[in-house]
Amino acid sequence: MKKHIHLIGIGGTGLSAIARLLKESGHTVTGSDMQPSSFVDDLRKIGIPVYIGHKAEQIDGADLIVRSSAIPDKNPEVAAAREAGIPVYKRSDFLGSLMEDKIGIAVAGTHGKTSTTAMIAWTLTELGQDPSFIVGSTINGMGVNAHFGQGKTFVIEADEYDRMFLGLKPTIGIVTNLEHDHPDIYPTAENFREAFVDFIHLLPEDGTFVYCGDDAGATDLAKEAKVETIGYSLSGANTEPNAKGGFDFTFERWNVSLQVPGKHNVWNALAVMTVIAELGLSLEDAATALGRFSGTGRRFELVGEQNGIAVYDDYAHHPTEIRATLAAARARHPQAGIWAVWQPHTYSRTQLLFDEFANAFGDADHVIATEIYKSREPEQDFSSAQVVAAMQHPSAHFIAALDDVSAYLLDNLRPNDVLLVLSAGDAPQISASVLKGLEKGE
Repeated sequence: MKKHIHLIGIGGTGLSAIARLLKESGHTVTGSDMQPSSFVDDLRKIGIPVYIGHKAEQIDGADLIVRSSAIPDKNPEVAAAREAGIPVYKRSDFLGSLMEDKIGIAVAGTHGKTSTTAMIAWTLTELGQDPSFIVGSTINGMGVNAHFGQGKTFVIEADEYDRMFLGLKPTIGIVTNLEHDHPDIYPTAENFREAFVDFIHLLPEDGTFVYCGDDAGATDLAKEAKVETIGYSLSGANTEPNAKGGFDFTFERWNVSLQVPGKHNVWNALAVMTVIAELGLSLEDAATALGRFSGTGRRFELVGEQNGIAVYDDYAHHPTEIRATLAAARARHPQAGIWAVWQPHTYSRTQLLFDEFANAFGDADHVIATEIYKSREPEQDFSSAQVVAAMQHPSAHFIAALDDVSAYLLDNLRPNDVLLVLSAGDAPQISASVLKGLEKGE
């Protein structure tokens, strides 16, 4: 039965994807958010009314409410729904119902979830499978972050934050890697691992656990699986850099030539080929499809080039991700001067991984750290200036304000430089500001 579903926090990555999928499946969808966003604009273009601000009357007519994990109980729309007896679900409680009667393919891991999920969705689409999918970023070449398909598969990025992934109903579970993260939710590494053990225990008896055999955490996790396990590895993949700025590799007897940069994307693509083999689909066609995959938004995304300077945005906010992104940049631009602008994300992560962050920027010629983006955390007496002071790097600077970072870059960038803005917060505005300034000749 089709319903009217109202989503609170609809402008975020997670709920905007759910909204699109629900709309395509025939439900009436409305939503609200505190701020406009590109996701809000996209949803309005497909006929979903989105209110800016939260008011009780905006839930009128709704059969159920879905709210993001950031929406508190005291939100006026949540309170009005409960007073009216309208069911209110968190995203984690709702996603499992969307996967019923589908082959659920859930991609988890500390790093690589978005790219791997997008690669699987892209490849299945290219193979004519019309999958349903929810990805944490817009897929280049498709222009969407979600789709309700008529095929038998449902591909989803399995987000561990707030234990969201424990509400899923996967048939195939993938773990790309396992490193402690989100200390605000998981105070210890063991807490973090336990959540992933619970995730793989969601798999049914006839399910499959796919994991990266080159990652110690994922390999250790495989010991906890109660289903068939399949590991993938660079061993025997004959990995070589190619002229497109990516890597070539082999899977069984098939050659794959990636255009997305970085050896980490070889691991992601190996996961995809493993899933395609498990589904019994054409590996030859999958290899060709992966060669056409051009990435997703905010994952080594080239946002512009001006005056011989290339500007990239990347979502990297963990030391391992930063190292992988900078290695990809160095491989693609071996002769360039690489500038890394890092906006630390949350006090808890920056403090937990202090030493790792201080040593993550070896492939950058110049490093600029902004002040910490506190996100959901209260203000603390701790600054990323302390991390910069601990860096053994010949050109590392702390510049707190984003506008001041843009001004400094415009004074110092030169032709053949590459700028990477590494942020899960609001620092991508630096990219736009720098490109605008370069165009004006500032």
